[in-house]
Amino acid sequence: MTTTAADQQIIRSPGQRGVWAWITTVDHKRIGLLYAVTAAAFFFIGGLEALLVRTQLFGPDLEVLSAAAYNQLFTMHGLTMVFLVVMPIAAAFTNYFLPILIGARDVAFPRLNAFSYWLFLLAGLLIYSSFLLGGAPDGAWVGYAPLSTQLTEVVRMDFWSIGLQLLGVASIASSANFIATVFTMRAPGMTMLRMPVFAWMSLVVAFLLIFSLPSVAIGLFQLFLDRNYGALFYASAAGGDPLLWQHLFWIFGHPEVYVLVLPAMGIVSEVLPTFARKPLFGYPFVVFAGAAIGFVGFGVWSHHMFTSGMGPLAEAGFGVATMIIAVPTGVKIFNWIGTLWGGKIKFNTPMLFSVAFIAMFTIGGLSGVTHAVVPSDTQQHDTYYVVAHFHYVLFGGAIFGYVSGVYYWFPKWTGRMLNETLGKIHFWLALIGFNLTFGPMHILGLNGMPRRTYRYPDGLGWANWNAVATIGAYIILLAFLVFAWNIVRSHFLAKGERVGNDPWDGRTLEWTIASPPPVHNFDEVPVVHSLDDFWHQKYAEDEEGRAVRMPAVTGGALTVDKKTGGEGDDDGEHLDIHMPSPSYYPALSALGIATLGAGLIYLPWGFFAVGIGGAIMLWGLFGWSLEPVTKEH
Repeated sequence: MTTTAADQQIIRSPGQRGVWAWITTVDHKRIGLLYAVTAAAFFFIGGLEALLVRTQLFGPDLEVLSAAAYNQLFTMHGLTMVFLVVMPIAAAFTNYFLPILIGARDVAFPRLNAFSYWLFLLAGLLIYSSFLLGGAPDGAWVGYAPLSTQLTEVVRMDFWSIGLQLLGVASIASSANFIATVFTMRAPGMTMLRMPVFAWMSLVVAFLLIFSLPSVAIGLFQLFLDRNYGALFYASAAGGDPLLWQHLFWIFGHPEVYVLVLPAMGIVSEVLPTFARKPLFGYPFVVFAGAAIGFVGFGVWSHHMFTSGMGPLAEAGFGVATMIIAVPTGVKIFNWIGTLWGGKIKFNTPMLFSVAFIAMFTIGGLSGVTHAVVPSDTQQHDTYYVVAHFHYVLFGGAIFGYVSGVYYWFPKWTGRMLNETLGKIHFWLALIGFNLTFGPMHILGLNGMPRRTYRYPDGLGWANWNAVATIGAYIILLAFLVFAWNIVRSHFLAKGERVGNDPWDGRTLEWTIASPPPVHNFDEVPVVHSLDDFWHQKYAEDEEGRAVRMPAVTGGALTVDKKTGGEGDDDGEHLDIHMPSPSYYPALSALGIATLGAGLIYLPWGFFAVGIGGAIMLWGLFGWSLEPVTKEH
């Protein structure tokens, strides 16, 4: 369903163009695009950091980077990819598509949604400003104490701790918003077991963040007090416990892995049925397997600590839990294979990346299960085998899944298709480069190469595999340059093929509306009668069970009545839909909190910034609380 140009003018608020419109927007789709662009920028930066690291390790005894520069770059690479790339990519897809997939016009709290984005952006900029203020964080992205509590006169790790606290606040705000949206704004008839899998996985992720972030927030608060006020939470000589940090971090850190991967699993679960031309095999099992992964994920954190001396009982318990969590993951994999089995598969670019996701994530999962065996994990701990494992999960898994989502939903974002030839070149370069980069790391790890080492001597058998891995990293760079050119060519140069509402013959509600969607998403809130409701409105079954196109649906979109504002009509009737007005208060509130955080890094003279930031924050929150939701213009 689409709206007329006249309706668009009535529904849209004034001032929808220019930089100010983006700063003040509360439209979930625009906020999703802001997340996507920001994540892409950080992906470019994090990728350059990885290339510098790999260049340093290309051969033995190289001096491309100093030890200090290497520590900063690999720390920032890990922090960037986890917190500033993969998490916001997931937020981009969730912001843009969750309301549409459940038949809503926006999220439950549009201004809180905008606040979440601006605080995320400012926190990322705060962390990266450390490069200009004496050096970046250099204690690895996990920040183990006492390494992270030493050198208190150097503020590098204060940027890290304060920045992560701000990112946590942004994530909790988003999570509460998404939970409220799913539970209160689903279209009539959309029961929980009629929701698309991506919406389900977004809901599970929101709960994971709500329950896991407080633990790391406590750890970061204690770490900041240790560094700046001598609190000694992690100082063993004074009765503290460095392992306390590891527990607090990994109680968050292992659910965080599923925060990164579950939305990609949801995307794959939408892509496969579309291109296999059949329903998702075992939909309830996929949904409940995702929920089970989220639940069991809170019981496996100490498999990161098998070498810390916890004792055989704890090690056995966490080893068993690590094996158990492989079960729901395996259920999903077999459901995806069952979806492909017997389907009329079309290997378009989104499908290629989704199939690669299944294969690469399976490899990463199998190498992860080896860490459930305590003696095996003890040997592999802090070696490149672990680096290989989590990159197969987070790059071959999560990143490939999100790239599949970009190719799949790009025509919905822009109304234009990405070029298929360039897409397939991107796919094969990425797949080859990825396996050349991270496959050899399994061998390097089993041959004893430790993580976080900035150089190695010749004669250990590591040089050739490191050279292969570095070549693979540059092939990945080439692959994503092709990807970037494809986006620029298709959208910004307007050379992409124009398409209608439903170019893939999709199954879910986003394909019923215009491309790109109107500001209010739906002219009329849809009524849902079944899972994959749009598909069932387009197709019936003949006597042999084959899908037959129904005549009531034409041109890949639902036939609409004139009164709904169908495409092409201009009968003068305007839709009485009120959308939230733009507001600058969310961005102002985020700016105040980020300024306050920056001041905390430089206490005591930072009290001036703390005061200014607090005043800006209160101004923003007070104005926000008094501002009407919808203004009359």
